[in-house]
Amino acid sequence: MTTVRRLLALPEWTGAVQVLAGEAGLDATARTVRPLADPGAYTPAGPGEVVMVSTPVEPGDWRLDALLRRVVDAEGAAILVTAATRTTDRPADMTPDGTAGGVTGGVAYGTLRLADRLGVPLLGAAADPLDLLVAARMMLAEPEIDRARLVLSAHRAFDERTLAPEGVVARLGELLNAPAALLDERGQPLAGQVREPEAVRAQEVVPQRVPLGDGVLLAHPAALPGAPRPAFWLVVELRGTAAARADVVPAALSVAASAVQRWLLSHRLELERDARSRSALLGDLLRLDGEPSAQLRRRAADAGWQLGGWHVGLRIGAPPGLDTVASTAQVTRVLRGEGVDAVVVEHGDGWTGWTTFAQEPTAARVHALADTLRAANRALPRSAGAHMGVGRPHPGTSGLISTVAEAADAARLAATRPEAGFFLQVDQLGMAQLLLEWARTDTFEPAARALLAPLRDQPGDLIRTLSAYLDAESSIAETAAVLGVHRNTVAARIQRVERLLGIDLRHRDERLALHLACRTVSGPAR
Repeated sequence: MTTVRRLLALPEWTGAVQVLAGEAGLDATARTVRPLADPGAYTPAGPGEVVMVSTPVEPGDWRLDALLRRVVDAEGAAILVTAATRTTDRPADMTPDGTAGGVTGGVAYGTLRLADRLGVPLLGAAADPLDLLVAARMMLAEPEIDRARLVLSAHRAFDERTLAPEGVVARLGELLNAPAALLDERGQPLAGQVREPEAVRAQEVVPQRVPLGDGVLLAHPAALPGAPRPAFWLVVELRGTAAARADVVPAALSVAASAVQRWLLSHRLELERDARSRSALLGDLLRLDGEPSAQLRRRAADAGWQLGGWHVGLRIGAPPGLDTVASTAQVTRVLRGEGVDAVVVEHGDGWTGWTTFAQEPTAARVHALADTLRAANRALPRSAGAHMGVGRPHPGTSGLISTVAEAADAARLAATRPEAGFFLQVDQLGMAQLLLEWARTDTFEPAARALLAPLRDQPGDLIRTLSAYLDAESSIAETAAVLGVHRNTVAARIQRVERLLGIDLRHRDERLALHLACRTVSGPAR
């Protein structure tokens, strides 16, 4: 069924025809379009007619009022007049009730009020009425013609050349005369812009249709072949009369999504080639036994890696099966978002990286870096980064190898420490780690359990809270971030711990004893 609203969404009608009055009747069925030179010579031919007055209407022409009533009596669909525009301002000579007085673009305000009252769409056009007539009759004779023309235009716009996402979105917006964008799976725009990107949520619906307040948002997935879920969504917003074209637009979206997919495949090949190159270079560095050759230094320089200076290594472990190549950009983005400019290389089941200082960093600077990396580890979704370890600062190429090895050891331990936020810095090990190994004995374990016994079966998971608090060096804010609770909740729990155990956590010896006891009771860190 074709409605008047659907005719208004035709490419030839969009922007050339506007609704002057009678918007309530836009959903009336349109069955034919008939040109009429003389508004006073109308003879009804049947219901659903759109009457197109092909000659300009004189200001205040009474025949237009009569035509409105005749079209209503014949159950017509709409009237279209040429060279007519509408203004929302009431002219000075218009009476307060709006029934007499001013005219606009050849249509009297009284006529507009009459069309509103009768519920008959009164349309105005500045374009050639013949073009409008031909487009409408083709649509009514064969509704699929519009879809076929749109698909053909889409194939011409998105030919076999590989276009970047910005180019695909720009051409799609021009083709549909509507806002378009490429969104990631969280609804964040990667190219283009739509008014309500949050309306899209990744679902297994192809294409997805989301109602908006004044229209509809259509989305089509764009993903690599074999991907478990779409990585991107190509979306377009159809608002106002353009929403009536929502039944044919998905076909064009599908063609545009294929263009995005071609770019994804090409981009993926580049990513994998770069990842193999970086991984091979890192492997050659880690296998060094002495100073690097001139060729190796040249390869490192080409990759933008600094071998001189002081390095602090980091290792991010990833869950099994994660596509590390595809997730590298996200990891790098999170690190940079926290202010860390680091080299990040796909390496094994995760990423190996480091950040470089021109001079030996002070202890305070290393501590600040560790805090920043801890925040970055929290910002990484658990699907991308499972745990992080950080090495100590070391100079030169040999130092780079050492700090990366330390970071890998710390990351293995961090993987077993949820109470520490799956994060561990090598400086946090030291003597405490040696004491912990000693504490894991048959003699100490019963004592540790007895020491923490008052905290068991208490609401609030007090042992885990205490362990996280001590790992965070008695920082309420850091503990709250690790546990995902409010800092006031942490403060209240720590006060209960001190009261139940009868201790003062400001004393270093008591903190150390409780820290070892928590480690022992929580299980060994392998």
